[in-house]
Amino acid sequence: MEYRDYYDVLGVERGASQEEIKRAYRRLARRYHPDVSREADADARFKEVGEAYEVLKDPEKRAAYDQLGSNWRAGQEFRPPPGWERQFRFETGMDGAGGFSDFFQAIFGGGGPFGDAAGPGGPSGPFAEAMRGGRGFGGETRGRDARAVLRVTLEQLASGQPVEVVLNQAGGASAKRLKVKVPPGITDGQSFRLRGQGDPGVGGAAGDLYLELRLLPHPEFDVDGLDVRSEVPVTPWEAVLGTSVSVPTLSGRVKLKIPPGTTGGKRLRLGGRGLPGSPPGNHLVTVRIDVPAHVTPREKALYESLAESSDFDPRR
Repeated sequence: MEYRDYYDVLGVERGASQEEIKRAYRRLARRYHPDVSREADADARFKEVGEAYEVLKDPEKRAAYDQLGSNWRAGQEFRPPPGWERQFRFETGMDGAGGFSDFFQAIFGGGGPFGDAAGPGGPSGPFAEAMRGGRGFGGETRGRDARAVLRVTLEQLASGQPVEVVLNQAGGASAKRLKVKVPPGITDGQSFRLRGQGDPGVGGAAGDLYLELRLLPHPEFDVDGLDVRSEVPVTPWEAVLGTSVSVPTLSGRVKLKIPPGTTGGKRLRLGGRGLPGSPPGNHLVTVRIDVPAHVTPREKALYESLAESSDFDPRR
């Protein structure tokens, strides 16, 4: 396989800061998002950009990736160093934006049949042994519980529709496909259980599958629990006089009222337009006041007139 230069994909230098990487990702994700882009290769580019950001946003993965150093030459066959795949685990593939390349899988993949299955160091004793796949009291063997990561987009989570997930089985010879519906109220970093979807037992019940939800980065929205956050730019006169602006949400664009006298940084709430739950989250929009970089002579004269006639001073 060929080495993938994630820095080149995002168009940043190897010494770029995390903020520069985030800005580059958002710019490219907005450009290639399949819902808005008209470019022929938008879907492939969107996945490529997402894969690069998945590695470079994580300090540990980025450090491991950077350690490859001179072990590659662009365009040549790439083989990771022996044992490299055991340093990180990535076990869950997902159709759509969650798919990752063979290069990513070779570097950050590995592990057990369905991901990070239960390992040593847990509770001991006959009950715990039976739960981990040991012999039960009747001689039957319960299947091992399995763990994997479920990566979804914000839109998929908000829709409540089932998401297809592909679980790599032992040795990578085959794959298990499931349609998974995320329970309402589950958000980034939390886990939920699918009974009987772990390893099969021998004369006993199958183990369970524990899925950890990971939200893919979004070009416009951030997430805090069930709340969704975004920014809206307004002009100085809109902030002073008040207005209504159209803002994107997970359920479509809506009109947001900007009250007169709104200051920069003020947070406005769109109730119930966050992620599903009981109750659902909110969409919190932070107002950002932008000023024109260039003004016409007439505009400059109007600003000068306003400056002379106004006694407002935010520093007093």
